[in-house]
Amino acid sequence: MTQGDHVSTSAGLVVFGASGDLAQRKLYPALASLAARNQLPADFNLIGVARTAMDDEAFGRFVAGAIDAAGDDDEPGRAKALASRAPRYRYVAGEFDDPSTFERLKDVISACDLERQGSRGWIFYLATLPSLFAAVAKGLADAGLANEPRGSFRRLVIEKPFGHDLTSARELDDRIHACFPEQQVYRIDHYLAKETVQNILALRFTNTIFEPLWNRRYVDHVQITVAEELGVEHRGAFYEHAGALRDVVQNHLLQVLALIGMEPPTSFAADAIRDEKVKLLRAVRPLQRARLEHAVARGQYGAGMIEGTPVPAYREEPGVAANSTTESFLAARLEVDNWRWAGVPFYIRTGKRLAKRCTRVVLRYKAVPHLPLPTSAVQSIEPNALILEIQPDEGIRLDFAAKIPEAEFRVRNVGLDFTYSSGFVEQPPEAYERVLLDALLGDATLFIRSDEVDQAWTIVDPIIEAFERNQPELHLYPAGSWGPPEADHLLAHHSDHWIDA
Repeated sequence: MTQGDHVSTSAGLVVFGASGDLAQRKLYPALASLAARNQLPADFNLIGVARTAMDDEAFGRFVAGAIDAAGDDDEPGRAKALASRAPRYRYVAGEFDDPSTFERLKDVISACDLERQGSRGWIFYLATLPSLFAAVAKGLADAGLANEPRGSFRRLVIEKPFGHDLTSARELDDRIHACFPEQQVYRIDHYLAKETVQNILALRFTNTIFEPLWNRRYVDHVQITVAEELGVEHRGAFYEHAGALRDVVQNHLLQVLALIGMEPPTSFAADAIRDEKVKLLRAVRPLQRARLEHAVARGQYGAGMIEGTPVPAYREEPGVAANSTTESFLAARLEVDNWRWAGVPFYIRTGKRLAKRCTRVVLRYKAVPHLPLPTSAVQSIEPNALILEIQPDEGIRLDFAAKIPEAEFRVRNVGLDFTYSSGFVEQPPEAYERVLLDALLGDATLFIRSDEVDQAWTIVDPIIEAFERNQPELHLYPAGSWGPPEADHLLAHHSDHWIDA
């Protein structure tokens, strides 16, 4: 998304779950930022739908309050900017399984179209509980709101999680497709909207020096880490049914893995990129039951210290069972069975209450075949590594060996660093700004296609089944550490270690 991207066609947004936490914290502030940068259509409409009793004027005040609460000194007057483009907010109160809710919504949409003297495009954003996705889709379809009048569009934007396992994901897909065809469905993984994740494509496919070295001939292994200092916070009840595997691995981690491992697309068009991601995911070797003990490590945080402050154990968090076996940490070794990556392990890990918040991809290169230096000339030299920092300090680092500036010939590892904050004056958009604008523009590149969802669940389903049998063993780790030592053992078999610095 560039500052010049804007929606030129007439369009509006309907938010289901309009009084909820996601809408308040993410959607309304993102819309206001887009409006302040002149990236929304001049006749934009915002309609809220929720069970909370509210009228149009109260909804307008609610939205403005959410924007002000989000606060952003760099973009003053955002609430006014949005209000100038959507001069009258509309609101529909009702249950999502009640057909009358959708009939009233249809009347409001028709009134908005009439005011603008013609049919417009509409985005239906499902900021609801996942259990309501299919019901909302059916309600829209039964009211005729899924139909696309000539010259306009109807798009259904769905938050994660999309299903709870492979079977439930396929059932949900069938129910959604009974109401909306695939080209109208936009499944969100907001992680893909992060600037550095997108820059994986730029790094790989616009630089001659990197792409030739992006394969099994030079890469020894790949590490992908998504680490958080936070615990489950107020999400304990949800997390008990999700765990790290469903919450992060099935979506965020596998999406990043697909971008790292995919073949060059024929273009940067949405389906060209998504085609290659699906091919990569299909090449990931399924984890067999006999291999799980040696390929997967799972853990759960105990009490510990984060930045000098004591924090409780996972089992002491609100909404969590006292004898919970839900994993807050997962590490795994995956293999990709294709020409580019044959024999190159992909190590993935994610966890809560770890030593540092970071999302990082490491390409560890093979060691030189012969080191023509005596041991005394080498200070802790390690093989080269290309490190992509996705958050919080977005950037790229290349680790290589260099001579220490002294008369004696000795070498050690040094880093060549690039950070986005120092390299560009432009500020990257917040993830939900990108998501909303791309949905309005009809750019599906950063949204997940049905076959991607299916293949990701296919990869993790054997692990889900093993966890339900309490295999492999759940290991406790102290908050503030890098997880259980069993995760380190995965790489020890490869004579290496996680890069944590």
